[in-house]
Amino acid sequence: MRNSATILVIDDTPANLSLLNQLLRTHYRVKLANGGARGLELAASARPDLILLDIMMPEMDGYEVCKRLKADPATAGTPVIFLTAKAGADDEEYGLAMGAVDFIRKPIAPSVVLARVRTHLQIRTWQTFLEDKSAWLQSEVERRVNEVLRLQEASIRVMVSLAEFRDECTGNHIRRTQDYVRLLAEHLSQQERDSAFLTPDHIDQIAKAAPLHDIGKIAIPDHILLKPGKHTPEEFEIMKTHSIKGEGMLLRSQHELGEENLMLIYAAQIARSHHERWDGTGYPDRLAGEAIPLPARLMAVADVYDALRSRRPYKRAFDHAEAVEILREGRAKHFDPLLIDAFLTLEGAFAEIAIKLADE
Repeated sequence: MRNSATILVIDDTPANLSLLNQLLRTHYRVKLANGGARGLELAASARPDLILLDIMMPEMDGYEVCKRLKADPATAGTPVIFLTAKAGADDEEYGLAMGAVDFIRKPIAPSVVLARVRTHLQIRTWQTFLEDKSAWLQSEVERRVNEVLRLQEASIRVMVSLAEFRDECTGNHIRRTQDYVRLLAEHLSQQERDSAFLTPDHIDQIAKAAPLHDIGKIAIPDHILLKPGKHTPEEFEIMKTHSIKGEGMLLRSQHELGEENLMLIYAAQIARSHHERWDGTGYPDRLAGEAIPLPARLMAVADVYDALRSRRPYKRAFDHAEAVEILREGRAKHFDPLLIDAFLTLEGAFAEIAIKLADE
């Protein structure tokens, strides 16, 4: 019974082509080419499963044909067996280095040809199976990872929504601050100080973490959280605990996942430290300078700018110019100086986001 595999034989000698055709055609589909150029044409028009290739041919020898076959992605994986009267070890080493899988010496022994062809077709079949399996597994892994990411993002939306229900902040506040954080981080990634840390993946994870900055407010009593006027000193001390409570919630989530999750790591840093100040007068830990995690420093600028631009029961909304001046005055006091420099460069983009995502 004839196998479904296709063998391409490239040889400039008609007698060799005839002999190999007679030998192989009862087992395989056979295509014949009487020179290198014709062989390349046939291989390109319909990729064979295996190629028997003579080395010593005029105009284009077998080495050149093999080189071109391996340079073409369509035929690079097709096994090539050299047919040669050359018996030198150097010739064989050179051919194998070019990508050939085997050598068959001339004059050929029919049983050897059939055995070598059958063996390499079987190897190629298994290689193809493993490649297909690997591609399927890669696709399946990507699908599962995407499912996890969608679930993660849905969980974040639920957590943020819970915080929004109990606070004066709106969903647009979340979207605006997230955009501000990403904008600042992308700009800072071009600066020498933070370029190594702010890789595209880290920026993406920090931006995803930003909406969770005030998640700890869920744990603040309503009479304090929703108070329309100024808090008493005692109430403000309770209010400040939202940073530690938020970090605790996020660290518990991280622990329950049982693996390191970069987004939750950054979210916990942001939740705890986005009220710290560059000069060390913030809370809850009175951290100063670069001891404050960079994700929290990014969030501090984004959060304060948005708070200034937003109306609250106890304050009017500042216009863009007023907000810019307040942040400028906070350089090296409240805020990381390099971040304020970045903000001043990007202030036009901040204003556009504030208008585009304004509260209704």
